[in-house]
Amino acid sequence: MKYLAAYLLLVQGGNESPAAADIKKVIESVGVEVDEARINELLASLEGKGSLEEIIAAGSQKFASVPAAGAAVAAGAAAGAASGAAAAEEEKEEEAAEESDDDMGFGLFD
Repeated sequence: MKYLAAYLLLVQGGNESPAAADIKKVIESVGVEVDEARINELLASLEGKGSLEEIIAAGSQKFASVPAAGAAVAAGAAAGAASGAAAAEEEKEEEAAEESDDDMGFGLFD
């Protein structure tokens, strides 16, 4: 995701076709280690797909066909309510596990 964000920043800044070196420079400028294979993968996936605006427009059309309300939401809410009790129980167990760190003689912020 950080490589795509760097690519989008470069395009927004006026570089219509950022190279791997450009993306690497942006990522390294904030002190993050770069995985050049991921950059090459991103550039390969964008190669030959047209302008960034066309890619975003095509993606927006795909999202338009995804149901965002109605029956799908109601079915998800019913399933969520059924598993809500189990989730609450898990949360209680996690809180108990976090409290046990104090027993070891150190805490997260010591």
